[in-house]
Amino acid sequence: MADAILMLAGLLIFFSIVFSVLRLILGRTVVDRVVAIDTLTVISLSLLALYAHLSGRFVYLDVALVYGLLSFLAVLALARFLERGR
Repeated sequence: MADAILMLAGLLIFFSIVFSVLRLILGRTVVDRVVAIDTLTVISLSLLALYAHLSGRFVYLDVALVYGLLSFLAVLALARFLERGR
């Protein structure tokens, strides 16, 4: 049962990557592209968590936490830049 759930999680992550890349490519505005990149960072966080579980090395969760914090700060900085640039 657990293997099926992990396989389903991997499949859902794959489809979310595909749809986020499509939004990144087909996005009409800069904001669409920023949201797509932010979504891809969240997806990569979920990949790190899934890999940490599968490998049994939970140090990757610390890496995911730091990566998530840096991603959040980068999106905030980009939002402020876009707000002032217009």
